[in-house]
Amino acid sequence: MAIRQIRLFDDEILRKKSKVVKVVDDRIRQILDDMADTMYNTENGGGLAAPQIGILKRLVVIDMGQGLIKLVNPSIIRQEGNQKVIEGCLSIPNTFGKLKRPEKVTVQALNENGEEITLTGTGDLAKCFCHEIDHLEGILFTDLVTEYI
Repeated sequence: MAIRQIRLFDDEILRKKSKVVKVVDDRIRQILDDMADTMYNTENGGGLAAPQIGILKRLVVIDMGQGLIKLVNPSIIRQEGNQKVIEGCLSIPNTFGKLKRPEKVTVQALNENGEEITLTGTGDLAKCFCHEIDHLEGILFTDLVTEYI
């Protein structure tokens, strides 16, 4: 496992769409492990998407205090309600803003063994799912901010 360098807001890779992972193999598992190490070793890290470490693959890791979640090819299949949230991003240090996110989100993905999983998150976990999956589409939270704080 290794700590990778986080790409910052002016890096063009953050604006590109990530590619679907066709096979979940040891290489993909290694990237997920490196992403987790990077997230855990960065202040205020609750989630990390592969583009943030310069890899255009649909990979996400999240830990909002309930344990590590590793997602391959995640997509939001259902969303409910609305919540006003405050977000920041490891790729945009010291910048925070208010925006709206769904209150409840259901995500379908593969786990690190290539098995299909479905997860539902509410509150902060729903926010994090949306934020990290946006990264896979080249969307930054600053694109959605209604007010900077």
